[in-house]
Amino acid sequence: MAQEYSSQALAILIDELRRLPSIGKVSAQRLAFHILKAPSERALSLADAIRAVKEKVHYCTVCWNITESETCDICYDAKRNPSIICVVEEPKDVITLDHTGEFRGLYHVLHGALSPLDNITPEDIRTRELMLRLNDTVQEVIVATNPNIEGDATAMYLSRLIKPLGIKVTRLARGLPMGGDLEYADDVTLARALEGRTEI
Repeated sequence: MAQEYSSQALAILIDELRRLPSIGKVSAQRLAFHILKAPSERALSLADAIRAVKEKVHYCTVCWNITESETCDICYDAKRNPSIICVVEEPKDVITLDHTGEFRGLYHVLHGALSPLDNITPEDIRTRELMLRLNDTVQEVIVATNPNIEGDATAMYLSRLIKPLGIKVTRLARGLPMGGDLEYADDVTLARALEGRTEI
């Protein structure tokens, strides 16, 4: 790639930007030239923000959401209802669901979904950590995995594990489109899906 550009540094930046999701060659070039034209302090501020995220952000030791401390703000919040745990696939889903203001329980982030085709098994996601959290306080687990084949398979697997413990297991209502992702759903759709969740 370096031969296409008069600057090796620019070529490397474009190549790195192309590694980001949904960024093709043209978008990477546009972003790289924008960074090049920006004042130095803005470009360096972006570089500092990226470095800080990689150095400071890690996973909550309780729910596996992202945090800068040992326990995330949600797990630390005494006003949250500890009897309901909402299980999601990724940290971005916590942000999406919590933004609705409809859910005041706790979360658990799996960091993936079961997918035999991709060799993703229960050992590859945070199912063990979830099961360790299911004490006498927990009365309901809401499985809020994405409404697709992998999400449904994960929901059914978790239901089979959790129900024998005498804990109610529910799934978000089908106000969410099949094959979609939680992060793209609007607040009203998510709120209705939470309200209309069904037992599985």
